[in-house]
Amino acid sequence: MSSVEHATRRAWLVWTTAVVVYVAAVFHRSSLGVASLQAGERFGVGSAALGTFTVLQVGVYAAMQVPTGILVDRFGPRRVLVVATVFMGLGQLLFALAHSYPLGLAARAVVGLGDAMTFVSVLRLVAAHFPARQYAVVVSLTAALGALGNLAATVPLTLLLGSVGWTLTFLVAGGLTAAYAVVAGLRVRDLPAGAPAARVEPVSLPTVLRRVTAAWRVPGTRLGFWVHFSTMFAPTVLGLLWGFPYLVQAQGLTEQEASAMLSVLVLGAMIGGPVLGTITGRRPELRMPLVGAYLLVALGTWAVLLGWPGRLSAPALAVAFTLLSLGGPASSIGFALARDYNPLQRVGTATGVVNVGGFVATTVSALGVGVLLDALGAAGAATAFRIALLVVVAVLVVGVWRTCVWWRRARAAVFAAAARGEDVPVQLRPRRWDTPVEQPVRPVPVAA
Repeated sequence: MSSVEHATRRAWLVWTTAVVVYVAAVFHRSSLGVASLQAGERFGVGSAALGTFTVLQVGVYAAMQVPTGILVDRFGPRRVLVVATVFMGLGQLLFALAHSYPLGLAARAVVGLGDAMTFVSVLRLVAAHFPARQYAVVVSLTAALGALGNLAATVPLTLLLGSVGWTLTFLVAGGLTAAYAVVAGLRVRDLPAGAPAARVEPVSLPTVLRRVTAAWRVPGTRLGFWVHFSTMFAPTVLGLLWGFPYLVQAQGLTEQEASAMLSVLVLGAMIGGPVLGTITGRRPELRMPLVGAYLLVALGTWAVLLGWPGRLSAPALAVAFTLLSLGGPASSIGFALARDYNPLQRVGTATGVVNVGGFVATTVSALGVGVLLDALGAAGAATAFRIALLVVVAVLVVGVWRTCVWWRRARAAVFAAAARGEDVPVQLRPRRWDTPVEQPVRPVPVAA
């Protein structure tokens, strides 16, 4: 964490410059959401192949989380952020010109690579340029502003695609992003003026593997992984790919109405994030009960979406999407758990491990929905989506089950640490279901 005492004007300039890159990353990540129907026509592919776009992009993002942290440690956030901006711009330029399916896949992979290197770089810049007491506030503000990119990828992108077409829309988006790399390179600085440069030695592969293994063995890290897995993926799958065709083809909304409905996912997360963050910051013992409440609500919401006979009204869809949108804010609890359960020198690695959870769930469910839609091609759109989206429910059920298992084990670790006289960030009250778990408990500071 930074040792600076107060944020300077230069710090805010560096942060503002970096946040623009993050907003662009969220836009590029989400841009296929409202363009999915056009993408199917342009590349001449079915639902399963269309789902592969998201699977590939999200898979690259997930695979790059730990390597990105190593790159930032080794070369500094400024260089990594500039390279990320170039990759996103070039990937979107290639996507604008691609007419073949393999070339389109390659383009989204490049976009995903640049996207994966952005957020970690921005967080490192925040840690270096702002005092510790401001870190959480600036990070929350960063995430909230990033949602602007998601908003731009709903109604505005739909209007652009409808007016100027696919090629020009993505050429402009890619060109502006690639050009912004020059601005980022000139304005961003790894450290505040006068701060001594840290000596960083290359990190060997065995060391990385040992850190990841050690983090994964901690019950709290595993709990954070499954919290992120079960809360983050459903709104992501809807926003990145399947929400738009579901609303248009199965629910009968126009393209403009569907894109407006997708913006509900963004607005819900933007409002719910600060509210949930304030509650859990003041009452950390409520973190897991809030996760449990969201998971129950999510199961009920999917039961209504998939079980309701006929089409739902627009207000009902808006309520359902608002409730599901809270999964994004709830997923941040997984990162708080990783921080509390791991020693400081391993928090970054544990955070990367947790971050993989939601993207694994997104990958599995996005591909599964596409495969089932292709298999059910002869069925009506409403029936096909009702069956195909059961994949999302199945993944959610798995996530709920594993979250419950590791919640119980993490609580056991809390009680064991308290019994040894160690300080624990959260004091828990034993419940009847808090029976001993047959698992070695490591003596680490923990919270649940």
